[in-house]
Amino acid sequence: MNTQFKKGVLEICVLSYLAEKDFYGYELVEAISINIHMSEGTIYPLLRRFSNDGLVETYLKESQSGPPRKYYRLTGAGNQYYQEQLKDWTEFSEQVNKILRRQINV
Repeated sequence: MNTQFKKGVLEICVLSYLAEKDFYGYELVEAISINIHMSEGTIYPLLRRFSNDGLVETYLKESQSGPPRKYYRLTGAGNQYYQEQLKDWTEFSEQVNKILRRQINV
């Protein structure tokens, strides 16, 4: 898959998962990688930026298989930002699909 495509959608994909439940970083990578191949190194700068922007908050939770894990959860501002991004993405993708479908309808 085109790297630029991935960069463009990764933010909203992460927000989408966090809107459902709290995740730790590697768990997010595993969930997203089912559909979009990505590496661990891609997600942590994004989560750090979300944290700095007040879109997510973090907390530690004990793990049965090692040290405590840092979990990420959407804040109220993060949820509002996600809803705005989701609306924008939906409108944008519909317009792109209209352009792409015109080849089929010709």
